[in-house]
Amino acid sequence: MQQDIAKVLIHQTTILSRLDEIAAQVALDYADKELTVVMVLNGSLMMVADLLRRIPLPLKLDCISVSSYHGGIKTSGHVTFDQLSMPDINGRDVLIVDDILDSGLTLAAIIDKLGTEMQPRSIRTCVLLRKKRERLAPVDADYVGFDIGDEFVVGYGLDFEERYRNLPFIGVLRPEVAGL
Repeated sequence: MQQDIAKVLIHQTTILSRLDEIAAQVALDYADKELTVVMVLNGSLMMVADLLRRIPLPLKLDCISVSSYHGGIKTSGHVTFDQLSMPDINGRDVLIVDDILDSGLTLAAIIDKLGTEMQPRSIRTCVLLRKKRERLAPVDADYVGFDIGDEFVVGYGLDFEERYRNLPFIGVLRPEVAGL
């Protein structure tokens, strides 16, 4: 897998250090509240595992499975919710955690669906990466790990065709590997 990486963009130690900072801010923001974290599968799994171990609060964890890439490197423009039931977040303070904010379509669809159908008390969002690019949906994240350029990245949960998620860093995939 290493040979498919053009460059390491963010090292594991840098990721973990930034998660310490995000966790401290989340702990302050939700100090007197019961937090429910909704993890977006599969990309946010690594981040959520490391982030939640750093948040010293009682919390609930749930997950949703959505897709908008459907195996490619560009969004299909259509967000699909891949489960039969949604998390029970009625009246709760919710933190949605996703791996990357790219086009904005996925995060906007999740916020809309959970906010409209499930009636939480509040919704905030957290992403590991936020691409510096124009969004197709007007959405931003409340907590951001890192801002990156418009490059195709893998590792630390992010994938290309379900591969590379287990890399301990964020790397830029070589263009010829991704078919760019």
